[in-house]
Amino acid sequence: MEQPTVDTRPARPNGAQPAPGPLPWRAVALPTEHGGWGLLGEPVALGLVLAPSAAGVCLGLSALAGFLSRHPLRLVFMDRRRGVRYPRTSLAERFFTGDALTAVSFLAAAFVLAKAPFWPALLAVAPFAGAALVYDARGRSREAAAEASGAVALSSAAAAISLAGGAPLAVAFAAWALLAMRALTSVLYVRARIRLDRGLPSGRGLALGGHAVALVVTGALVRAGGAPWLAAAAFIVLLARAAGGLSRWRRPVRPQQLGFQELGYGLLTLALVSAGYLAGL
Repeated sequence: MEQPTVDTRPARPNGAQPAPGPLPWRAVALPTEHGGWGLLGEPVALGLVLAPSAAGVCLGLSALAGFLSRHPLRLVFMDRRRGVRYPRTSLAERFFTGDALTAVSFLAAAFVLAKAPFWPALLAVAPFAGAALVYDARGRSREAAAEASGAVALSSAAAAISLAGGAPLAVAFAAWALLAMRALTSVLYVRARIRLDRGLPSGRGLALGGHAVALVVTGALVRAGGAPWLAAAAFIVLLARAAGGLSRWRRPVRPQQLGFQELGYGLLTLALVSAGYLAGL
């Protein structure tokens, strides 16, 4: 079946439509940052591993709908800042409304089905989610702070889902912290690697320092009993990846290839952390 398309150019002053300029609906409905799928999937999966429940599934679907709503909302913000209204603007508004209503519906279902309160996770993530929306509204979603805020917000799904399934508060927030650090270090590494490959000031020291701090914090969580030893092993692997990828011996890679590599490291981190929690290692 042929994909429906929309014209992205504004109407002419006399009301006549310009020549067709088709845009697949997927370009309006789906985010362009492919790495975001991994940053969402990892916390949802870990939350369900720690405390599987129907409420957790609903929260995962709510998080997915919320994640999908960000891209069309960003397009609406962009068009309003420019003072124009394209046909795509209406389409983006419809997709955002549908995604937002879906997210709220699944969130309401989760409140009904939850074995224990999960609102502490929602309360804790509010500042990060709010900051990400402010950056979107200002057209600054590509900045490091915006990407970091969004990554931390997505990672909170691990805490909310595990709390809804009855996991202890300390374990739930430790799981969030682990995946938030994994996401933040990934943002730092990818940004530094791309800039380094392009011959620009890279922030290599910040990326490596962020990985070292994440490893130290993970070690503290392990000693406190909130995280498994395998989590520390995962961050050692991530630190080694960053050290090699930002060294003079690296081989330049395309951003798309780098994104797939990070997806693999995310899955490895998820597997090690999940196995650590399940096996007590």
